[in-house]
Amino acid sequence: MRVLVVNTGSSSVKLSVVADDDTVADRAELPVEGGVLDRDGLRDALRGMPAPDAVGHRVVHGGAAFTAPVRLDADARRRIADLADLAPLHQPSSLAGIAAIDDALPGVPAVACFDTAFHASLPEEAATYPIPEAWRRTYGIRRYGFHGLSHAYASRRAAGLLGRDRARRVVTAHLGAGASLAAVLDGRSVDTTMGFTPLEGLAMATRSGSVDPGLVLWLTGHAGLSGDDVSDALEHGSGLVGLAGTGDMREVLARDDRGDADAALALGVYLHRLRAGIAGMAAALDGLDALVFTGGVGENAPRVRAACAAGLGFLGVAVDRAANDAVTEDADVSAAGAAVATLVVAAREDLEIAAGVRTVLASAHT
Repeated sequence: MRVLVVNTGSSSVKLSVVADDDTVADRAELPVEGGVLDRDGLRDALRGMPAPDAVGHRVVHGGAAFTAPVRLDADARRRIADLADLAPLHQPSSLAGIAAIDDALPGVPAVACFDTAFHASLPEEAATYPIPEAWRRTYGIRRYGFHGLSHAYASRRAAGLLGRDRARRVVTAHLGAGASLAAVLDGRSVDTTMGFTPLEGLAMATRSGSVDPGLVLWLTGHAGLSGDDVSDALEHGSGLVGLAGTGDMREVLARDDRGDADAALALGVYLHRLRAGIAGMAAALDGLDALVFTGGVGENAPRVRAACAAGLGFLGVAVDRAANDAVTEDADVSAAGAAVATLVVAAREDLEIAAGVRTVLASAHT
């Protein structure tokens, strides 16, 4: 089954056609201007690509309702739209992409795959915030987790590279513009760093990650900032940008090499949060068999991987410098004799989505 994978974001829509053997037959990327997708441009792009048998859409938020991929019918579309309040920056884009592809490819079966679904297996103690029951019951507030498609693929790939017996307890580190960790036990997510929104957890390119909630109350109650001001600053003006003026890890590393104090602080904060988060995930697993780096930073910043591992020796993590510096494809970069395997795995949400599409449509025909 040839699957068209559609990843619609706020500024672009990425298309890839995944063939039966999981090779990518073709790909394209189109701009989204002012939240509007150019449908004529989309049709032109699709005409130049192999005709798909099915479509798989990445949808950021599935809430508590969607814990696995689902065939997109009218009811599923309505229920996804009902979740827009939980992901106002992402859900409308996903729905716009679904509508545009439906228009361009009428009659082609479509499946939604959710970034939150992998974390539906979180135990209650990991998913529950210690807040009033009325808030949890009325508003559906819980820790949902995100980047699930990437974490699912990375943990599955680790098991494929190492064998399942050596990859029972895995921490996956998705490090890109957004960043999160997941604790994966026997293929199931049991903890993660993002929560009710993608703002919780690690320091990221432009997001703060976790901050004291009292800080937000102080800023709105005493500093005179509006909720929108604080939200915008925490989402778009914090993290590496807030500390070093850039969200590009490559620039942060280069400036740190030149002795830039702001870049040094940004890198230090980033690594401090990352090491602490990995240790916390290992605690949720009662130990660690493998640490997997993925995402733009995770795959392409050997210095970040090495610095992170250097602070995790007490867990048994150690990397081989030459192997770590030479990564060009999925690889084991562990030092000889290290108790924990350290892997670098390319982020392949497209393959995870294609697999979800095939599973849903195959079950519909049995």
